[in-house]
Order: sequence, then C-alpha cells, then structure tokens
Amino acid sequence: MRIGELARELGVSTDTLRFYEREGWLPRPVRAENGYRSYRSDDVEHLRLLLNLRRIDLPLEEAARLASWCHAGHCETTSSSLPALIATRRSDVRARIDELRRLDERLDELQAHLVGRTELSVIGPSTSCCSAAAAIFDAVEGSCRCCAVANAEGDA
Repeated sequence: MRIGELARELGVSTDTLRFYEREGWLPRPVRAENGYRSYRSDDVEHLRLLLNLRRIDLPLEEAARLASWCHAGHCETTSSSLPALIATRRSDVRARIDELRRLDERLDELQAHLVGRTELSVIGPSTSCCSAAAAIFDAVEGSCRCCAVANAEGDA
C-alpha cells in the first residue's frame, strides 16, 4: 500500500505519516524501485494502533512506545502498561474538566458584571468607560474598580 492510500484509509495526512516515520515512531517502509513507500499490513496495523492510542489522547511518545511494543511482539507488556496510562490520562481529564468549570464560572460572573453597563468608571464618575482589559483584570483578580466607585457613590 502506498502512502496516499494508507493516509486515506486511516484518515490522516501524508505529512503525518512522514512525520511519524522521520521521528522513528513508525517503522520505515520498504521502498519500491521508483522510491515510493510501500507499507505492509503489519505496518498498517502498527500505525492504526498508534493513531488510535493518540485518539484517546495518550501523549505521542507513550502511544508510539506502546505501538512499537506490540509491533515487536510484546503485546503483553502493552496490555499490562495500558491500564495505568489510561488511569493517569483520566485523572488529567478530570482535572481539566474542573479547570474548565471554574473558568466557566468566572466567565459567567464577568459576563453578568458587564451586561447592561453603559459606563464602567475606573477612577470616578467623571471618567469615561474603563477599558475591557481593565474590566477583565478586575473581574479575574476579584477587585472591580468600577463597582468600588459605584459602591462608594452609593455610600456617600
């Protein structure tokens, strides 16, 4: 199978295949007399495993190592290593989900803060609108100057 056919079959670009080969994550294919790469079925399966490991978001180095072990006939090593790698990846995903939830809460607060305001004074009532950057810094850092000005005016 030639590189273009393999790329189409697996849903990747030929550049991806060349990169994997150049980095040593894919065995070098045999070359036909015309210089074209010719992939064997075991190369295809090696690459398919590597791509599928990447699709579950394992780091490229880990995915390549596991695929290479299987390609070399050490599937039991891969099978015994994979559960711990998946557990680590799931932990990373849960942490990222938590980060995204916190980010969503901060964005919600900022959006609620900014919606409906026609003037966001930073220094005082005679000051024109504060910059969007200042509003974001204030909301993220938890000390909104425009609200502090409004509160001070309300207390006066």
